[in-house]
Amino acid sequence: LRHSRVHTRLQRELADRPGLALHDLYAHYPEYWIDVPAEQARVTAARHLVWMHPIHWYGMPPLMKLWVDQVLSQGWAYGRDGRALAGKRLTLVLSTGGAASAYSEAGHHGHPFETFLLPYQQIARFTGLEWQPPWVFHDAHRASDAALAAHALALRQHLQQER
Repeated sequence: LRHSRVHTRLQRELADRPGLALHDLYAHYPEYWIDVPAEQARVTAARHLVWMHPIHWYGMPPLMKLWVDQVLSQGWAYGRDGRALAGKRLTLVLSTGGAASAYSEAGHHGHPFETFLLPYQQIARFTGLEWQPPWVFHDAHRASDAALAAHALALRQHLQQER
């Protein structure tokens, strides 16, 4: 979080939203030792999961990947009797350093941005999460403070409507 001006701003915008519990994995697990039962209890209590992070090498940051690997376990999130996430919603709130135009077949990254979301969509499908349209803030390194403020406010308003 301390390395992302976008996500610092988004967290600040959402911090006082009623019914939303922000949970910074890097603050809770700096040594990467995840308390799986506590995380599963937190997820069980939620109706809507919002995964918020910058895109790292076309995917989720390492601690988020470890969280998925450990918390969304067989028998709990999927597999026989694994229905803990069924019917809950999942929204991604992401940022990229590159411009939206860089995510196209002709662009720098060679693929539309949605291509990089396929693993997330498959996680949702496999675990019974209801996939929601993602919120993506492109060009984070060059975006103006005004553009970021407008994005943060729009996200806040969107999540308030979701209640």
